[in-house]
Amino acid sequence: MVEIVGTGVCGTDRKILLGRFPARPGVVLGHESVGVVRETGAQVRSVGVGDRVVVNPTLYCGWCVPCRRGATNFCRHKAGTEVGVDRDGTYAETVALPERFVERVPAGLPFRSAVLIEPLACVLSNVRAASLTFDDTVVVLGAGPIGMLTALVAAREARRVTVAETDGYRLERAREHFTHVVDVAGTDPAETLLKTSDGERPSVVFDTTGTGLDAALRLIDDGGRVVVMGFDDTYTVPLRPLQLTNRGIQVIGAGDYRADIFPVAVDLAAELSAAPRRPGTSTSTSTSTSTLLDRLVTHEFPLEQYPEAFAALGGLTQADQADRAGSGNSTQPPPRYDALKVVIRSHRGPVGADGWPVAE
Repeated sequence: MVEIVGTGVCGTDRKILLGRFPARPGVVLGHESVGVVRETGAQVRSVGVGDRVVVNPTLYCGWCVPCRRGATNFCRHKAGTEVGVDRDGTYAETVALPERFVERVPAGLPFRSAVLIEPLACVLSNVRAASLTFDDTVVVLGAGPIGMLTALVAAREARRVTVAETDGYRLERAREHFTHVVDVAGTDPAETLLKTSDGERPSVVFDTTGTGLDAALRLIDDGGRVVVMGFDDTYTVPLRPLQLTNRGIQVIGAGDYRADIFPVAVDLAAELSAAPRRPGTSTSTSTSTSTLLDRLVTHEFPLEQYPEAFAALGGLTQADQADRAGSGNSTQPPPRYDALKVVIRSHRGPVGADGWPVAE
């Protein structure tokens, strides 16, 4: 039994509420969560009462054919096991989970870094699927939390990373951390990015928006890889197979992360939290006292103020449902953001300087 301290608001949560991603009707949302173990069963050995933990919300059975070959992300018995999608999630005070789906948080890792472990696992899975090398040039479409984390991780491997975004707030935040940031608001993203790079096409494009595949395919270099990351069940794009075969383009979908990636994300969060600046970040604005992980979390709201939390991320109005930022097939303006990563706090007691609960 885990007492939830806080849960990051994922773009998937918003799209579920807008009817753009499938979920069980009436399910309790929330899956990017950390907390403190308050009770354990008699056979639990890896964690104990009082341990700080992060929840791995991608449950799996462990005995089906995909699980036995290590592809736990494609478990054949996932129905009813996706925390916050078809199994009640963590916008709540507590959650009960099998032992193997909670991971101990390293000592000294601040709350705001720990709550980003789950999205970091998603990013690691997708970056690994792209098979990045040191000579790759990368474009990341979208400068939300996933886009920022993707750029951060990709910059550890690739020669150059460029971030493209339409929203003014997110552009400002991205420029605090990355050298190559392009404003594509009101333009054709592919054309704008090509002009910015003097016609040089990237070898890898990550679409973290869920609506950028068309632009990515027009932008990518011959022999390049397009990784589709963002979720939007209502977005479609025409695709001519000859476009892929003649140019040697790969379109990659990584799916959920495998179980073995989650502890890697835990370790990487600890490393990134200890290092203020990584390759690809702007030297002019980086400080020695904070990290990109810490600064990605810009707002926290108590559980009962969840409407305000979603309002900071573009809201949940009917007009938002027409949002197709970057796809060019909507007359509605994209949502305006007033926050980067928003956390909904379930814990109401006092916290220490690291954001974790302290004894009253």
